[in-house]
Amino acid sequence: MTRVESVHPEREITLARLAMDPPIDTLVDLLADQAARSPEREFLRFTAGTWTFGEIDDWTSRLARRLVAEDGVRPGDRVAIMLPNVVEWPVAWLSILGAGGVTVPVNSSYQRADLEFVLRDSGARLIFTDAEHRALVEEVRTGADDLADVRIIDVSAVGELAHLPAGRPVLDITGETLANLQYTSGTTGFPKACMLTHDYWTRLGWVCANATDLGPDDVALTSQPFSYMDPQWNTALCLTIGAPLVVLPRFSASGFMADVRKHRATFCYVLGSMPTLLYKQAPTPQDRDNDLRIVLCSGVPAALHAELEQRWGAPWREIFGMTESGVDLVSLPESTEDVGSGRLGRPVPTKQVRVIDPQGREVGEGESGELVTSGKPMMLGYWNRPEDTAQVLRDGWLHTGDVAVREEGSYRLVGRLKDMVRRGGENIASAEVERVLERDDSVVATAVVGVPDELFGEEVKAFVQLAPGVAESRETAQRILDDARNQLARFKLPRYVEFVADFPRTPSERVSKPALKARAAENPGTTYDLQPPRD
Repeated sequence: MTRVESVHPEREITLARLAMDPPIDTLVDLLADQAARSPEREFLRFTAGTWTFGEIDDWTSRLARRLVAEDGVRPGDRVAIMLPNVVEWPVAWLSILGAGGVTVPVNSSYQRADLEFVLRDSGARLIFTDAEHRALVEEVRTGADDLADVRIIDVSAVGELAHLPAGRPVLDITGETLANLQYTSGTTGFPKACMLTHDYWTRLGWVCANATDLGPDDVALTSQPFSYMDPQWNTALCLTIGAPLVVLPRFSASGFMADVRKHRATFCYVLGSMPTLLYKQAPTPQDRDNDLRIVLCSGVPAALHAELEQRWGAPWREIFGMTESGVDLVSLPESTEDVGSGRLGRPVPTKQVRVIDPQGREVGEGESGELVTSGKPMMLGYWNRPEDTAQVLRDGWLHTGDVAVREEGSYRLVGRLKDMVRRGGENIASAEVERVLERDDSVVATAVVGVPDELFGEEVKAFVQLAPGVAESRETAQRILDDARNQLARFKLPRYVEFVADFPRTPSERVSKPALKARAAENPGTTYDLQPPRD
């Protein structure tokens, strides 16, 4: 754990809790506990209104009874949710869990093939949805014989539960009970479903609460779609600390910080391109007029880290995990030495982390290798995919596919095992080139890929999203690369630059490079060949 010699004794006690098991190990019991202790305390805040812990506990308990009595849900049955960011999403989730069911989150932007795959793969025979998505669900039901018995619960009716008794069904639900089939990004082929237990979610909430020192007086805010895991663990966090969760309809770079001020949020989590997009909004005199105490982020741009903190007046700290593993590494609020370093922090006490070579041997300090992790929280495996499970979970260690180095007990990512460009005899980590290019003020985001080349096998190509008003010209491309020459070896500099308006992204907010390359092949954007001198 990060050094805490100068930390206040109360903070040391909080940090010690990181190594403890959460005192309540199911989400439904966390909700019941908060409802019993603070029934009038605000829990969920959406555009449509606010709801207390007591109201949500009563609503979800009655809906769980309906699922059992009227919809025939039995322990282990899979129930899908296809909704935008409305209060019925977490209500459906907690109700399914209260009925002993397993939730299958469905991205509300999915089209027919995506939805058909998830329903068939998960075996869900019940789906919560709304008027906007009902026609698509009906189309999938009627278009496939094996999905014809999927039944729809229209969320416009899930508030009509007065005829049902209060109190959730009496069922044997424990920390080891399966809670979610959470589908991963699926950057190659269809996604896989991670089997996540109640313990996974409660432990994730417990770790994040104690790592950040959040409590009942805090206000959390999220803007990602609820079908992603981030608003779900934010919910587990707020159930742990008894604080409200503000859920925005969607992420808007231009409006996000205004919403942070409006709702007096003290905590938020961002990832992917969000930090860069936020920073590249025009500064305002109100930037530091907020109540933020800490921002957690996966992928803080190292070059912007200190400036992000200075601009909004709050510490930004890294948290690293995957859908498969929840949380592995975290940089604590007091870890000021991590600012701008690109380091992800240290392992949480319930996890072990190693950096290994292809033979599975641990490498030395400063040497790169694959990051592997074990401990709790952790998925049980991939649903109905034992071979994929065996490939990624070996001898109790999750192989992340991320390339990292260990530095003074902390860890820094340097790329992905499969996200490399092999130019001649050189392996080039795409992430390294992307980080350098994104330091340019005119660049919003980048994605670096390899493209075929007769001489070198592959050449480096950068897809670049420019800030508004910047010309998509050869001069712009050349200037960006000229600025990068002092930071990258010559062989790492992109030969090709293609300007794009945006990037296709996975549900975890990573750029989908297969989709990006397919889009470029079908409909290429403005591209420049900046032929460097041949080596």
